[in-house]
Amino acid sequence: MGLGGYWAQGVAHVRKRRTDIRARQEDSGSGAVEPRRRTDLRLALPAVLVWAAAVAGIWLPPASLAALCWALAVLGGLFLIRAVKRGQKHRVAATLSRSSGQPANHRGRRSFRAALGVALMLAAASAAHSATASSQRFEGPLAEAAASGKSAVAIVEVAGNPRPLAGPGGSAAGRWAVPVWTQEVTAGGLLVRTRARVVVMGGTGWGDVVPGQTLRAAGKLRPPDPGAQEAATLAASTGPGKPGGGSVLEGAARELRSRFVSAAAFLGPDAGGLLPGMVTGDTSALDQGLGNAMKAVGMTHLTAVSGANCSLVLGALLLLCRRFRLPRAPAAAVALGGLALFVVLVGPDASVLRAALMGAIGIASLAGGRPGRGLSFLCLAVLGLLLGDPALGTSFGFLLSVLATLGIILLGRRIISWIPGAVPRWLAAAVAVPLSAQLLCGPVIVLLQAQFSTYSLVANVVVSPLVAPVTLLGTAAVPLVVLWPGAAAALIAVAGFFSGGVAATARLAAQLPGSSLPWPEGVPGMLSMVLLSVLSLAGLEALARPRRIIRRVRTAHAGTVAQLALLESRIQGLRAVRGLDPGPRRGRLGYCNKTSGRNCRWPLRKSGHPAPKRPTQHPGGT
Repeated sequence: MGLGGYWAQGVAHVRKRRTDIRARQEDSGSGAVEPRRRTDLRLALPAVLVWAAAVAGIWLPPASLAALCWALAVLGGLFLIRAVKRGQKHRVAATLSRSSGQPANHRGRRSFRAALGVALMLAAASAAHSATASSQRFEGPLAEAAASGKSAVAIVEVAGNPRPLAGPGGSAAGRWAVPVWTQEVTAGGLLVRTRARVVVMGGTGWGDVVPGQTLRAAGKLRPPDPGAQEAATLAASTGPGKPGGGSVLEGAARELRSRFVSAAAFLGPDAGGLLPGMVTGDTSALDQGLGNAMKAVGMTHLTAVSGANCSLVLGALLLLCRRFRLPRAPAAAVALGGLALFVVLVGPDASVLRAALMGAIGIASLAGGRPGRGLSFLCLAVLGLLLGDPALGTSFGFLLSVLATLGIILLGRRIISWIPGAVPRWLAAAVAVPLSAQLLCGPVIVLLQAQFSTYSLVANVVVSPLVAPVTLLGTAAVPLVVLWPGAAAALIAVAGFFSGGVAATARLAAQLPGSSLPWPEGVPGMLSMVLLSVLSLAGLEALARPRRIIRRVRTAHAGTVAQLALLESRIQGLRAVRGLDPGPRRGRLGYCNKTSGRNCRWPLRKSGHPAPKRPTQHPGGT
């Protein structure tokens, strides 16, 4: 029996076993088995192509980017035209097939061509969006002024929250990096009116700016690093001048964040510094030692607001709406409104925007009655964010956020199913979610930080039950700081208790021996981490389902033995055919089995030259 036969037997055995399990469950009244849904990959190809076009828009010069844009658009148009023509032919064929009673289905090829055409058109749109930023980085007066290092005076609009810059040894340097959009730039006596992305590096005063403000910045222009998102860097020599404008919501959010930090000051140093970071993303009061400890054990994602916080807030709002029995559409509106206010409160960071868009798509799907397609929601979020801002394509934060969500979607439920049923489901989810996210994010993390956090999974599992009360109670306390300070203090005290537990876990894990091990840098480190992730997943499956692994090993062994036997029989048959062939043979050496004296083979000679006389076989075999 060949390998195909063994595989067929294995498949039949698995199907029979599944049928028996379903029959036993139906007989025992345990309910029907839910059919396993296929992973919807239709939006994966557009997301990958749009991401690739966004990355190319960061690195390529304008001429190459324009050629790429036209090539993608033409190729996408050809695929769409071909899909339309095929669709017309298939409709005619389907009509004839129905009239003759024969089935005909060509939908798969047609849908693939259409999906590929749409993906290429979206990639062309992403490349076209990147063309403007590419021209500003490589060409024009602003690029020339940055390349020559000229002094400039610019009128800019703040585009995001200030980020503190670390000095030598990781200490605070008192300087800030502020992303801005330029309105007017005066360099070398030349006035340039352009809207370009610039990063201002400033000291005093730049940490207090609010997104949406219009400011005056003076300093020296510098060219960006290769692959950077911005068109230039402005090293500010003075503080921000003439602040004006700005969103009222952004200003109120910054005021709320500062008041929340002050309101949490009565807690201990660790709890009081970590709580604002976990709730509003404000890490100004975070102790440096605690920050280093959380970095060493892989818990830095808890010091800032991420997608998990948005998911918790969105889920709490949905439960609240369900409590009051609101209809589907009003509940979706309330949830989306609350999520938008939360995003304004914490600031439009890349991971927060991704999580907010994911939540909005999920709410829209629930309102339309089609829940449960997590990978499609992730692909839609990636498409929307990259088409809106192609610069996110080179952001490691955005990449880690997408990989963490992808790991939870693809591996989270599978790992939960491997955990025995005696374990509570909330505990199984607490283990599966960080593990599935870490398996996919690990190879990227070692590129940023060449070390391995030994106790990262254990520490994240321990603190996972503490994150929800910190986020929900802390978020509820933020508006109460102004409206009802007493109630806010009570909520902050309870949330501070849980955040203190997170801080204590981080410090304890960081003090254990071997908490942070060195790891190879660059591509070798990434590939070795990929191998470790694959082996970890395989080991977990083998530990959870040893019988299935043993069955697979036996099936693979049987198939290998069958293939070897088949190969040996074919070789023997080929030798037999060659031995009976009277044709001429050259250069063949005869051989004889010395053990038995039998099965002696001698080379055939050319015609006219008889073979030598073979020796007489004796019973003794000599």
